[in-house]
Amino acid sequence: MSRFLGTIALLGTSADPPTYGHQALLKGLLKIFPKVITWASDNPMKKHGASLQSRHALLNALVNEIANPNLQLNQDLSSPRTIKTLDKASKIWPTNELVFVIGSDLVGQISSWENPKALMQKARIGIAPREGWPIQTEHLKSLKSLGGRVDLLPLQIPAAASSQVRLNPTTSQIPDTVLSMVLEQNLYGLRSKQ
Repeated sequence: MSRFLGTIALLGTSADPPTYGHQALLKGLLKIFPKVITWASDNPMKKHGASLQSRHALLNALVNEIANPNLQLNQDLSSPRTIKTLDKASKIWPTNELVFVIGSDLVGQISSWENPKALMQKARIGIAPREGWPIQTEHLKSLKSLGGRVDLLPLQIPAAASSQVRLNPTTSQIPDTVLSMVLEQNLYGLRSKQ
């Protein structure tokens, strides 16, 4: 952690719904960074299965279950545009280095995001390896050509994916605290067995 002393990890997620993968990532980030901030957001490249308000509540349940004072949910950072999120974050924490965390499945998309060069100036990019999504050398070169400062994080995130839950409604990938809310609200085609 000493390498990242004073650094804040930022993790925006669709949380649609939060899975064991999200849980593993948040817990892993807490072992690396002194402070981790997360929020639920709309991804302009995805069709969401629940409202932003519902996804925020589900993510909040997961954050409360992890119960670590160094993990905070700051929904004010939420924006479909990463550059807007980083503008807000740099105003809140002007003296801290920021690391914007993404899964290895998103590395190839960053160059198509709004204003990627400005994004790279506002934060380092922390890449969390996801099972089934190897990091491509050409994607790393693309980030570096945009001025990106990249950290390959020493994590191994399981293949659990929100998209799999939405396509094939199953409870096996959802942490219990989140699952009880999903069932209570009849989200994602999952129903309580009564």
